[in-house]
Amino acid sequence: MSVPGPPPPDGDLTGPPVSLEAGEPSLGLGDTSPDEGLIEDLTVEDKAVEQLAEGLLSHYLPDLQRSKQALQELTQNQVVLLDTLEQEISKFKECHSMLDINALFTEAKHYHAKLVNIRKEMLMLHEKTSKLKKRALKLQQKRQKEELEREQQREKEFEREKQLTAKPAKRT
Repeated sequence: MSVPGPPPPDGDLTGPPVSLEAGEPSLGLGDTSPDEGLIEDLTVEDKAVEQLAEGLLSHYLPDLQRSKQALQELTQNQVVLLDTLEQEISKFKECHSMLDINALFTEAKHYHAKLVNIRKEMLMLHEKTSKLKKRALKLQQKRQKEELEREQQREKEFEREKQLTAKPAKRT
């Protein structure tokens, strides 16, 4: 017995089967009743469907398995690429932070130089103020000495004038 071709889309048999072996009667529309041979057709159709499914699977299954394997490899490669990309991103972030650190060090050097200059200026100003204080002290001492000398001079002059003024003589 041979396998008939697939039935037409509406499910009605419209003509003889595709291949008939010798000795098989051909079924015509007028030869059988509608219910007669239905079970045989179903078993034949089930076998045909099973054989067609096996043929279809045997034809496409190796390609599908290869495709599945290729997709798994691609997925694994994508995971590896994503990990590598994340590592590269973190390296770029580190480089960027290194640039920030370098900028901070440059800024720190700049402010350190400013601080050194300010310290030098403060030391210089301290020296100048110390010299000015010494000079002011010397000037003050000099003025006090001059003032004392003037006062002494005045007293001497006053004493001299006192001595030069006429004194009444004492009568004895």
